[in-house]
Amino acid sequence: MYEQFYGLREKPFSLTPDTEYFYRYSGHQEALNVLLIALRNGEGFVRVTGEVGTGKTLLCRQLLKLLQDDCATAYLPNPLLTPLELYQAIAHELQLGLPPESSVQQLHQGIFAELVRLKELKRPLVVLIDEAQAMPHRSLEAIRLLSNLETEKEKLLHIFFFAQPEFDQRLAEPNLRQLRQRITFSYRLSTLKRKELPAYLNHRLQVAGFKGQLLFAESAIRLLHRASLGVPRLINLLAHKALLVGYGKGIRKIDHKMVAAAIKDTPGLKIPHRHILPPYALELSMVMLVAVTTLLVWGALR
Repeated sequence: MYEQFYGLREKPFSLTPDTEYFYRYSGHQEALNVLLIALRNGEGFVRVTGEVGTGKTLLCRQLLKLLQDDCATAYLPNPLLTPLELYQAIAHELQLGLPPESSVQQLHQGIFAELVRLKELKRPLVVLIDEAQAMPHRSLEAIRLLSNLETEKEKLLHIFFFAQPEFDQRLAEPNLRQLRQRITFSYRLSTLKRKELPAYLNHRLQVAGFKGQLLFAESAIRLLHRASLGVPRLINLLAHKALLVGYGKGIRKIDHKMVAAAIKDTPGLKIPHRHILPPYALELSMVMLVAVTTLLVWGALR
């Protein structure tokens, strides 16, 4: 709709987790470092948690991209699986070609045989489970039991959980203590810092084909961060709507009024009260408050 108007090849702020748009802001870079170090150290279980919209699925897919040359991988985007379906999904990802009627035990044996073969090729298997907080208890136990497939000196299987913070609460349950004790590396995803937002916006615009200067004015960026609290999904949603507003008005530079319009159009979000004040208004208000207080005190003492 507005791509040609802004000189873009495609929409830069889509909510689809496209690895081409992956931006290594501090939170995602630190998470990647933790995951890669854990894998290098041969750790069996690792978890990455983060609030809704912090980019867990995008991080998961980026990790898949990084591992594809050195590891065998199994990506499970749907955690609502029975133990049988879980093993079937892993077998399917590994292209084992086992009969559809295979039992849990047969699938278990087939996966183990593949793990041994991969070990000889020096290609560890990494299973990445997205939205792990929704995985049934029996399936979490099944993945723990699968991790018992290891040699005396090293693990043949590495399991990375990507989940919302509710996953931590589930792991605190007594019946999951064995799994909890096996998770040796953890990381909690942070949101984008204010100083990281201009580079984030610019990165996505450039990937989408933009050639000019940053489209967003400083006031727009400031309001965008306050309203979104640095959550990437909300940033993308508001930035996309602000571009639509600019397109509708025929204005290429996005200002805070356009971002404000985007906020008003988004259920659950409100324009931060602090931003309603013009620049320096807060500081001026403090000065005036001090001045009035001083006058009142001086008048009382006369």
